[in-house]
Amino acid sequence: MGILSGNPQNEPLHYGEVFGAWSFLLASKGMVAGYQTKLNHAGDEDLRKLLVEAIEQCQQEMKQIENLLKENGVGLPPTPPERPNARLEDIPVGAKFMDPEIAATLSANIAAGLVSCSQMIGQSIREDIAMMFGQLHTQKATLGGKVLRLNKEKGWLVPPPLHLNKADDC
Repeated sequence: MGILSGNPQNEPLHYGEVFGAWSFLLASKGMVAGYQTKLNHAGDEDLRKLLVEAIEQCQQEMKQIENLLKENGVGLPPTPPERPNARLEDIPVGAKFMDPEIAATLSANIAAGLVSCSQMIGQSIREDIAMMFGQLHTQKATLGGKVLRLNKEKGWLVPPPLHLNKADDC
């Protein structure tokens, strides 16, 4: 039996797995701080619920990845401080993030997270890590679908130019 043919938890992480997990954790920590701030700016109740869901999802992901890194002797990235709650009415109009901007940022972050998860799945040689990021990918895709539906329902989605097939006109 080779070094990588036993229990995955007993196998060493390779540098790509360490860097990918560490970077994912750093980004998740930053997103929690950003979403907490944007929660203060969001006026739409449905958007607020999705921001809370995104925060909770990131915090769950962070616990899993922190445990993985700790078990493998890897130092953790810094954690930004918790953001205080603020009243929407106290934020000046010109300084506010607008709901469509918040939803667009949330969509972009989820899309970037999907790419990161896919990259970790593809580069992992430990099955447990690939499975963990596969699970995170599925959770992000589900949340992304909810945000897409909200963007459509609220009229916040800005589609790219739509292609109409002109071949049918001939």
